[in-house]
Amino acid sequence: MSLYLKYLSMHLKASLEYKKAFILSLISKMATSLFSVVSIIFLFDKFGNIDGYTFENVLICFSVSYLGFSTAECFFRAFDHFDRMIGNGEFDRMLVRPKNLVLQVLGSEIEFNRIGRTIVALIIFITVLVRQPELLKLDRLFTLILMMVGTIIIYAALFILKAGITFFTTQSLEIMNIFTDGVRELAQYPLSVYHKWVQNFFTYILPIALVNYFPLLYVIGKTNNKFYMFLPTMSVLFVIPCYIVWKIGLKKYRSTGS
Repeated sequence: MSLYLKYLSMHLKASLEYKKAFILSLISKMATSLFSVVSIIFLFDKFGNIDGYTFENVLICFSVSYLGFSTAECFFRAFDHFDRMIGNGEFDRMLVRPKNLVLQVLGSEIEFNRIGRTIVALIIFITVLVRQPELLKLDRLFTLILMMVGTIIIYAALFILKAGITFFTTQSLEIMNIFTDGVRELAQYPLSVYHKWVQNFFTYILPIALVNYFPLLYVIGKTNNKFYMFLPTMSVLFVIPCYIVWKIGLKKYRSTGS
């Protein structure tokens, strides 16, 4: 843990060496998130509601999805760019160091400017809480926190899965962006607005619904089933197959010779 904190400190100092560039990058990430919010505003200005969900309901989905994705992207970015580490031989150097490989990969690249999206998501989340004080009830607030933590875990596991597949392909597969950036956009809205097969896929295969849609139903009062409160904890189980792919890929890894 102390080693990872040193990594964090090192990357933060490096980012702040060029303060203006860092601030501009942070603002640009915030701007892209704000544009997504504007599109939601225009949508509800036209239709009023979506499948019975209000503007505030969708803002909960948006803030949870963006906060989870941006946080995972910030601290697990190295797994997203793992093909570069294999290609330039950096991963080979890690293999000879007497430290945990996952920890080394985590610490090799941390992009603090990605927190710009997290800031926007938190502002929107707080705005929703102010506009809907009933969400401050202990059970609902607890569920919202679990949703955010569970979403971070899901996206982090996806980045690890992407890196694990890269062991076999050497180059990163662009199709994996569908399950990272694509899922971030899809999870902005309640899953019930999509086709049934989409709902099933993102419930039983890639369980984003367990950390986003089903707990939302409890938070907004569409169900009183308290089991939905704890569904985000199931996100931990999704880490297992993703980590298994990583371990299998690691065993079969052969240096690129860079």
